[in-house]
Amino acid sequence: MIDLYTAATPNGHKVSIALEELGLPYELHVLDLARGVQKEPWFLAINPNGRIPAIVDRDAEDFAVFESGAILMYLAEKTGRLLPQDAKGRSRVVQWLMFQMGGIGPMMGQANVFFRYFAEKIQPAIDRYQGESKRLFRVLDTHLQQHEYLAGDYSIADIANWAWVRTHRWSGVPIDDLPHLQRWVEAIRARPAVQKGILMPPSMRENGPDREEKERQFAEEARKMVEMGQSRPSGV
Repeated sequence: MIDLYTAATPNGHKVSIALEELGLPYELHVLDLARGVQKEPWFLAINPNGRIPAIVDRDAEDFAVFESGAILMYLAEKTGRLLPQDAKGRSRVVQWLMFQMGGIGPMMGQANVFFRYFAEKIQPAIDRYQGESKRLFRVLDTHLQQHEYLAGDYSIADIANWAWVRTHRWSGVPIDDLPHLQRWVEAIRARPAVQKGILMPPSMRENGPDREEKERQFAEEARKMVEMGQSRPSGV
């Protein structure tokens, strides 16, 4: 059994999707980020960085793992799935995983901050992060023109990148002109484990009759979290 400490974010959904794909039993613990639960001492003992997601593997003497990319690799290695064992195949997956960790995630995350969360709209910053996100999307689109998935077979690299790319509208970055990326997004979205994983937990931004109001509430809570993070003397 694995304890998953998470919230409805792209990084959180990476891990819940992987757990569903791998068929690993897990217990879901949803942290209220707006209340700062992730900064409480008990959770900092699991993840010193005070961020979600994190896991505790009860079958491995309560071994804790934080950082979403590290968690994906740990789970793949634990099961022998979604990550090739040969050196070249493994490297290809890790390269595209790092592409998400170092590029897609940070750029889209900053686009969200400046486009959605800050009350003051700083247009050069918005243009910068939306533009870089779109450039990275073009890299994916070009690669996917010749490949069904990012690194051979479906892998943790696809899970990691997809969990972020699927939220492109929230970042204000359209993908209508990127047909190969769209094809890949829809193919992964159709997987049963993915459909279940993105509901662990469900996002306030999912479609529904009150979607606009939920998005407003989500943005307001996110703005408060950004401001709270800036004001903490410890930086945690």
